[in-house]
Amino acid sequence: MRETALNKIRSSESFKSIISAIICALAGIVLGFIILCIINAPNAPKAMSTILKNFLYFRKPAQKLYYFGSTLAKSVPLILCGLSVLFAYKTGLFNIGVGGQYCIAIGVSLWSALAWNLPWWVCVILACLAGALWGALAGCLKAFFNINEVIACIMLNWISLYIVNMLMQNERVMNLSLSESLSVRKVSPASLIPTLGLNKLFHNNEYVTIAVPLTIIVAILILVLLNKTTFGYELKATGFNKNAAKYAGMKDKTNIIATMALAGLLAGLAASLYYLTDIQQWKTSSSVPAMGFNGIAVAFLGGLHPIGVIVAGYFIEHITLGGSFIDMKYYNPQIADLISSIIIYACGFVLFFKDILSRKEAK
Repeated sequence: MRETALNKIRSSESFKSIISAIICALAGIVLGFIILCIINAPNAPKAMSTILKNFLYFRKPAQKLYYFGSTLAKSVPLILCGLSVLFAYKTGLFNIGVGGQYCIAIGVSLWSALAWNLPWWVCVILACLAGALWGALAGCLKAFFNINEVIACIMLNWISLYIVNMLMQNERVMNLSLSESLSVRKVSPASLIPTLGLNKLFHNNEYVTIAVPLTIIVAILILVLLNKTTFGYELKATGFNKNAAKYAGMKDKTNIIATMALAGLLAGLAASLYYLTDIQQWKTSSSVPAMGFNGIAVAFLGGLHPIGVIVAGYFIEHITLGGSFIDMKYYNPQIADLISSIIIYACGFVLFFKDILSRKEAK
């Protein structure tokens, strides 16, 4: 009986996804360690240990709690961007436009807060609508003109970046001398995401807000929507074969647009829940925010499962922030980003290792 149960577990898709994700993460860590050894071998073990420890690097419990809270807060947009990629992928679409949807929502949320001083929930709703609209544009191009969503999304990514750069070039919302947005906490405290006492659990870390539990709730809702509802079934059916879905009486074009709109909404939610904590300011940029592209790695590292995305998003942010504590006497300051990038890149091979495990099982 035990052997039968073990065989069922080993042959399950969830088990293969978990093992593949672990292999990819370990491969990225090993590659990162090799690079650290090439640069400075004597200090490589300490540096890699620092990356993996992150907030555990500190000795005082209060500091550990504070920086653990910061890691959770910074994981929120990464997880939600990963959910955006996952949602579209599960319905047969590749949403490479998360960066653009995220970017346009940053502009809308910050302008709503800094220029109009709107309440936080209104800012979040407007940002989500902006992200949904941007996603729906790509969906319309796909549905009505059969334009590949990847091409449409890449085009819209750059358009969104230039729009936000121009929108934010205003003294009402930006310190023009520094080319960065004003502090939401100073200009419009009512626009900040509330903490509801969660900050006290992390040594008064003001960046730990209701965004953290909201992200978990959203992941669960996505899981239920895709697997337990008729609407989710129709979206997936349309993604697998839109002609068959149309023949079965489903509205294929409407479903494609709805899929991209909902994916964009998730990206918009990611931007608003992050920037309205005032943890980071928007700076005039020449490149699309990397958060959207990192969301692709998080989605696949999480085995294309909403709960897996939560774990993967936290893991990526954990090692990214851990890299910032490396002793810069022995390494260039950019080494932290390099190591994090290698691990993220390695995470892109989850499906590759999953396929190898499936072939071995078949043999």
